[in-house]
Amino acid sequence: MLLRSVQLDKASLSILISAEIDFEQFEAFAEPLALAMDCDIRDRSWGADRHQWQLNFEGSQLWLNYEFYGDICWISTEVEADLEVLEYLITLLQPLITANAVKDTHE
Repeated sequence: MLLRSVQLDKASLSILISAEIDFEQFEAFAEPLALAMDCDIRDRSWGADRHQWQLNFEGSQLWLNYEFYGDICWISTEVEADLEVLEYLITLLQPLITANAVKDTHE
């Protein structure tokens, strides 16, 4: 699982995630993502065009969302005090961003 970008949106208390996500195989993306953030998966919900998983990080309740039609993925909280948690989680996701990958060049 490689990410294109992660960005903190303080106004919406969310981390915006850009990645290659297959809606039909969402768990193949979401499970490694939760593991990389050391989050427990508490609940998995989905509908015709949206996945919403409840995650727990050291007592903070988070929501991992993906909407198929907009190809939008984000992690959010409803608690403003958990903004620091989101900031920390971004540091855990940074190594998964493909743009940050070190390329091996041989001349």
